[in-house]
Amino acid sequence: MTGIVAVDPLLSILSETIAVAEGSERGDLVAQLETVAGRVRDPRRRIVVCGLGNQGRSQFVNALINLDICPVADDATTTVTTVLAFGETARAELVVAGAQDGEVSRLAVPVEEIGAVGARSPHAQGRAVLRLEIEVPNRLLADGIVVVDTPALGAHGGSGVAGVLGAVPTADAVLVLTDASTELTDPEVEFLRQVRELCPAVAVLLTKIDLYPHWRQVFEANRNHLSRAGIDVPMLPVSSVLRAHALRLQDEQLGRESGFGGVFGFLRDHVVARDQAAVRRAVALDINSATEHLALALGSELVALRDPERGAAAVRELQSARTAAEQLHRKTSVWQQTLGDGITDLVGDVDHDLRNRLRNISRTAEDWIDEHDPGRHWERMEEWLTGTVGTAVGDNLLWTRTRAVRLAEQVSAHFTELGAVDLPDVRETLDGDASRAGSCTLSDLEPDLGLGHKLLVGVRGSYGGVVMAGLVGTLAGLSLVNPLSLGAGLLLGSKAFRDDKQARLAKRRADAKLAVRRYLDDVAFHTAKETKDRLHRIHRLLRDHFTAIAERTLRSLDESLRAAQEAATLESTARANRTALLERRLHAVADLRRRAATLTPAPSPPALPPPA
Repeated sequence: MTGIVAVDPLLSILSETIAVAEGSERGDLVAQLETVAGRVRDPRRRIVVCGLGNQGRSQFVNALINLDICPVADDATTTVTTVLAFGETARAELVVAGAQDGEVSRLAVPVEEIGAVGARSPHAQGRAVLRLEIEVPNRLLADGIVVVDTPALGAHGGSGVAGVLGAVPTADAVLVLTDASTELTDPEVEFLRQVRELCPAVAVLLTKIDLYPHWRQVFEANRNHLSRAGIDVPMLPVSSVLRAHALRLQDEQLGRESGFGGVFGFLRDHVVARDQAAVRRAVALDINSATEHLALALGSELVALRDPERGAAAVRELQSARTAAEQLHRKTSVWQQTLGDGITDLVGDVDHDLRNRLRNISRTAEDWIDEHDPGRHWERMEEWLTGTVGTAVGDNLLWTRTRAVRLAEQVSAHFTELGAVDLPDVRETLDGDASRAGSCTLSDLEPDLGLGHKLLVGVRGSYGGVVMAGLVGTLAGLSLVNPLSLGAGLLLGSKAFRDDKQARLAKRRADAKLAVRRYLDDVAFHTAKETKDRLHRIHRLLRDHFTAIAERTLRSLDESLRAAQEAATLESTARANRTALLERRLHAVADLRRRAATLTPAPSPPALPPPA
């Protein structure tokens, strides 16, 4: 993959705009422009790799970066989110939860021991493991790519769908892996639907095509599944083994057969190009916004210097605009009340939505338990329950995002007097290190008793029948053990066996329902905390965003009004010098605005064609 295109032109125009803003003593505009400049200077792109267990995720990551860093074995799987980034020297850190909520601690881990790091690693010192961060000297990672290897979806003790979805909102691309042995399952299709709504660049990778000659039939079947589900994402066949051999042997033909060329093409066309377009768009919008604020003050003062009568009219207009902006800024109760009420409603609605989804799952699970013996099908029950709960938590996350965007639009309606305002990106507020809900596990049931115990129950029940019937038989001169007493013992033993079987089945069903309720309660408890934290982040984001808009607008009007009023008191010589200075600055601002207009991003590239 080629390196990231040079961003010097963007930094150049941003530096010039920052210089103009500093010359006008607009520190607020400088801070806004420095933020986007930081994004230009650090163009890292996060690639999240996810999928079910034993789909070749870690092997794919190793082949992608051409480095044996992730453990690959039949009995080894990724249980902790692993973040791979560039570093001059190889080092690893384990990020664990701190003593208080929201705090994290970093613990150094020897690079040679990262393969043994798990959710209960002794390196964590008993604290919850959030992720493992690894820095290695690698050419692909040096280009700004950050690869995130996630735990298997539905893995026992793993973070599950909820945990993986927590890493998706801030991802620049998501690669969902599924091997060529079988077609896409319903949980995989449902997970793809959720990921597609959270990330603009998603691809399905059909792995292990070197092991399964029928991979093309599976490829076509998967494409039909996605088409019926309305999921429009590219699907690429790959082989990590062929890629590793191609790199080791420097075989170009093997490299083409591995399919990794399509992966790099997807990253180049749908991630790098898209991100560059987004950066250009952000730079253009911020420069346009800054130049509008700067031109307002410069233009108002210049009008007052050139034509005092027009300057007086401009002062009156500015005073009127300033009064409106000041009222909006000071009487923030209007839009902040909308924001506060919206967040309150959102907290209640999101919590109700999640509990309603979990309650429906609980009802379905209990109905299934009433109709089956949970002891015989408990593993299948656990697989269904964890997958369904993960889907429910994911849908709840998507619904939170939709409602947050709608709330931002409602709040922005209060700023129509200031013209069009941009909306903040709420996707980053949905990000999380690891979902504690995904780590909840379903308790195991007491195993069914063996044949020996069943025989003992039957013998115990038959003993009373043999004795009672035998005693009655002795009155008729029969022995204690006779056909009548044996028949009575067999009858009562069978009844005791059936009663014990039904009692134990009822107990297993009651234990199973209790285990399901405890599991769902744990999920609801942890998810409620994560949801509240997420909504607090959304609240702060919207509050700070719209407060900054109001403050920048009010300051621009204040500066314009002050400059226009001071212009009327200047002497003729100072007036001429000031006019020349303002004309030069306005010319520079206009030039910056024209150059920003050329940063309009190119159209999105077309979807990748299916393989031949």
